[in-house]
Amino acid sequence: MATQIRTTHVGSLPRTDALLEANAAHAAGTLDDAALAAIIAEQTDAVVARQAEIGLTIVNDGEYGHAMTEKVDYGAWWSYSFSRFSGLELLDQLPERKPTPAGKLELDAMTDRRDWVAYADAYSDPTSGIHLATRRPWVFPGVTGEIRYTGQATVARDVAALKHGLEQAGKPLSEGFVASISPAAAARVGNYYYEDDEACVWAWAEALREEYKAITDAGLTVQIDAPDLAESWDQFVTEPPLEDYRRFSAVRIEALNHALEGIDPAQVRYHVCWGSWHGPHSTDLGFDKIVDLALSVNANGLSFEAANVRHEHEWKIWRDTPLPDGKYLIPGVVSHATNVLEHPELVADRIERFARLVGPERVVASTDCGLGGRVHAHIAWSKLASLTEGARLASARF
Repeated sequence: MATQIRTTHVGSLPRTDALLEANAAHAAGTLDDAALAAIIAEQTDAVVARQAEIGLTIVNDGEYGHAMTEKVDYGAWWSYSFSRFSGLELLDQLPERKPTPAGKLELDAMTDRRDWVAYADAYSDPTSGIHLATRRPWVFPGVTGEIRYTGQATVARDVAALKHGLEQAGKPLSEGFVASISPAAAARVGNYYYEDDEACVWAWAEALREEYKAITDAGLTVQIDAPDLAESWDQFVTEPPLEDYRRFSAVRIEALNHALEGIDPAQVRYHVCWGSWHGPHSTDLGFDKIVDLALSVNANGLSFEAANVRHEHEWKIWRDTPLPDGKYLIPGVVSHATNVLEHPELVADRIERFARLVGPERVVASTDCGLGGRVHAHIAWSKLASLTEGARLASARF
């Protein structure tokens, strides 16, 4: 009997007009928390049902609790956190940052990315097809006080909405996940309070533990969104020595594992990506340079980009990288970075590469990154249908 290869996606799904309008009204103060929660619950029921109808095995709330007010939004996976923590402030004038301790790396400005500098003409040209060329100026808060978790009611709302959606769809809690930001990704806002960058990361870890616990205590899986592991490599004006970067990243994984302490790794999946923007990614770090660090996270599931044409070849690293007991791979087999709809046969081939190396039971076919805010809704849902059809075809090969 063929092994049925499971399917999922990375998290963000296209927002409906009703949800976008509700978020905008809530932001404007014309819709209260209770009314917004009711709309989120209704829309979550629908998005869970649609995922189940398409045939996805492991589903989520579409990140419908991570507010978006526009259909194109590459940053809701991160910006949702700004309203769930104390100690953050929008600053008109930036205070002087604390000096970086000798021998320690500290991220440069988001706009200093080496890829963005190398292709500045394309990134600044609105006709290039790169969304960043037409977006509004970056507005991030800074850390000006003690970071504490204040999102208890909000995460409870999201958990309740997903649990109800799963019940309505006839799916068990074990097949539902909620995305939450990693401490290191959250800490990429400016630090103007803590002694240094590492102290700030550890403060984020302490606070985020509450969100991780709220999700997993409810019986759901938490997905740790951690583009920081791979993507931060490009956020230095001068390329750092690889070993320095690995030490920089190891500290951040240590903080994440502290935040996950006491949580069953079977209820945790760790998502690595190189940033969701549609650009050259010419300076991306190879996955082989950090895959051991990714596997050191106390998470059984490892989600990563494998359909992205800058990284598709990296399936080969699993020929020589042992997969620890209990862990499984969640490779992306359809991309968020192209409007071309992947053929199910291609999807099946991509799945088969991994399944032949680690076993079909240790592969959950997925997307590279979240589709919501990055791909038109019609195309996004078609990609998910192609994903499930490709998994069906691949399953028949085992």
